[in-house]
Amino acid sequence: MIFADLSISLEGFVAGPDPSNEHPLGIGGMQLHEWALAAHAWRAAHGREGGEKTVDSDVIGETIARTGAGVMGRKMYSGGSGDWASDPNPRGWWGDEPPFHHPVFVLTHHAREPLELTGTTFHFVTGGIDEALDRATEAAGGKDVQIHGGGEAVQQAIAAGRLDELNTHVAPVLLGRGFPLLGGSTGRLERTRVIESPSGVTHLRYRVLR
Repeated sequence: MIFADLSISLEGFVAGPDPSNEHPLGIGGMQLHEWALAAHAWRAAHGREGGEKTVDSDVIGETIARTGAGVMGRKMYSGGSGDWASDPNPRGWWGDEPPFHHPVFVLTHHAREPLELTGTTFHFVTGGIDEALDRATEAAGGKDVQIHGGGEAVQQAIAAGRLDELNTHVAPVLLGRGFPLLGGSTGRLERTRVIESPSGVTHLRYRVLR
């Protein structure tokens, strides 16, 4: 199965306006993830102690357990868009030990050799969304493929008819402007799960109808 899993604002933004090295998720974008930052499963995946063992942690743990490989856009990987020599974060945002712990295929127009870090290898795919999803499915070892983001990668998967499931975590936040998850996408979805959390976030799951 190919699924997407992202936190969004009430307006459907996955990041706020004006992203930068100081604010990778745009102005106010980190608010979308406050529910996750407090969860035990998120903290454990990032090598941190503590955290709350709530339904939020259960949802995160479920996603981690099912995922065998991931796909993400270039901007989610580093914030860059041009050649790699001019990229501000050629090794990505997460340091030497990224939290993914599975192969990740990065959509890009600029080829480069794979980057192997502790627990995660990034592969850079220039052939588009279908190539990235095909390679991720092969690498997943029978597990699911997660589209980590951003919105453009999800939109491309929907347009290609490759997305099976969409999970959104709706934070009670209004960003005003930003980057939409589903801008320009069309189709129908069937809601299959709703989980309300004491943190204020609502976890929604949809099956993409074909």
